[in-house]
Amino acid sequence: MTERGKKPEWAPSDASHTSFTSYVMQGVEGGHDGMSHHTQPLKKRFVKQNQIDINQYVEGVLTHNRSILAKTITLIESNASHHIELAQKVMNQLLPHTGRSVRIGITGVPGAGKSTFIEALGTYLCDAGHRVAVLAVDPSSSITGGSILGDKTRMEKLASHPNAFIRPSPSGGALGGVNRKTRETMLLCEAAGYDVILVETIGVGQSEIVVRSMVDFFLLLVLTGAGDELQGMKKGIMELADAIIINKADGDNKPRALAAREEYNQILHYLKPATNGWHTQAYTCSAMKGEGISGIWNVVQQFVLVTNESGVFTNRRREQLKDWLLAMIKDYLEHSFFSNPRVKQTMPEIENKVMAGDKTVTAAVQQLIQLYENQK
Repeated sequence: MTERGKKPEWAPSDASHTSFTSYVMQGVEGGHDGMSHHTQPLKKRFVKQNQIDINQYVEGVLTHNRSILAKTITLIESNASHHIELAQKVMNQLLPHTGRSVRIGITGVPGAGKSTFIEALGTYLCDAGHRVAVLAVDPSSSITGGSILGDKTRMEKLASHPNAFIRPSPSGGALGGVNRKTRETMLLCEAAGYDVILVETIGVGQSEIVVRSMVDFFLLLVLTGAGDELQGMKKGIMELADAIIINKADGDNKPRALAAREEYNQILHYLKPATNGWHTQAYTCSAMKGEGISGIWNVVQQFVLVTNESGVFTNRRREQLKDWLLAMIKDYLEHSFFSNPRVKQTMPEIENKVMAGDKTVTAAVQQLIQLYENQK
């Protein structure tokens, strides 16, 4: 059979003639119909993109290169083993340049205008010469496998400010993964010169506790009607807050907001403060109109001053690092245990025996631990 008579590799096995599809020549340069018979092999046109080395990552972050910062964050968010190794080398070199920011956590009840508040506060700070990074912790992204892509569209004015950097929530596969990635992103932003980090909670549940564990100052946004708000708010969330902000205090709603402020202050009087040596209070603002924003920033600055003088600020950060260390060890061991082949194989049988009452939970745990340890 001639060269042109060969059947193409992708033709069905029952194809009886070569007219099933067109014949493809080995890569050539030239025209189509009437092309020269003296064809040349097609030169490789796609050159592998130069990979960024450790020094380029580090230098890019330290020189406030936003593009390199974004790429470095993408690197640390990767779950690939070779990326994790490279990311940690980068983080180790950047670590001495971190810790020089005020870290503020922001959560809120539905409808409290959290995005509007963050944009108002962030824009105010950027206009005052601060460099602001906005991050998000979203445990729901571990369910959907995606990330919050709407952060920048929700805060268009802030996103366009040259002193601002907004990063959508990473998808971590688990809240622990999101926790690690957000913490390391925060450190990268500090190394890049951002002196105010706003960490936003998305969703409900443990995200407030996670954010509290990584920030200095924690804000809770609420609406008017303290009694009604408490119906749908856990007392524990209020006890996490260093300040409660009653938003939308404008127009006809302003008197109600002022009344709500007094109600919240009465309630806070009986709650344990979130930070030693600091008395949590309620404040009003109108993020939409920009009213009260400067006063809230003054409260944050006063908090930093008071807690630095008492040593609480430094001690909290030290404790947060220790808690992060222990949490990562637990996450690693849990993943290692449940991904162990012998444990995975034996687990269903042991679960059935425990549920049937044929084996105690303690004995079951001991058996699984032995399987895990003997495999190592």
